[in-house]
Amino acid sequence: MTNALNTFGGTATEKRPVWEAMKRGMMGKCPKCGEGKLFKSYVKNHDECGVCGQDFRGHRADDAPPYLTIMLVGHIIIPVALWVEAEFDPAMWVQFLAWLPILLISSWFTLPIAKGAMIGLQWANRMHGFGGPDADPKADA
Repeated sequence: MTNALNTFGGTATEKRPVWEAMKRGMMGKCPKCGEGKLFKSYVKNHDECGVCGQDFRGHRADDAPPYLTIMLVGHIIIPVALWVEAEFDPAMWVQFLAWLPILLISSWFTLPIAKGAMIGLQWANRMHGFGGPDADPKADA
């Protein structure tokens, strides 16, 4: 963790490393400690980290991970499909049998990576459920 400070809500706090948090999230790990598992199933996250206790309940990834998945997969697969069509002109049924599984598998693989990155980004920037400087919602009760 870096010693650089930023201001949030009038109090000085240590800056959270954005790229490190996103990388940890992309690997399915807790963005805070990098050791606990982020997901308990395909893209269903744990309520909290089993190692450091970071609360994940308040994150708001919403539609961003599917959007990122569509953008990434689409921008990679569609140009390749257009090139194959122009260069080789395969029959439509061959294209359907080839591209549909590639699109589905690519999307299935990319979605949890995109969601983990989004949760890591939100944690690093103290967005949504990750509150202020290491806010503990239980402490307010």
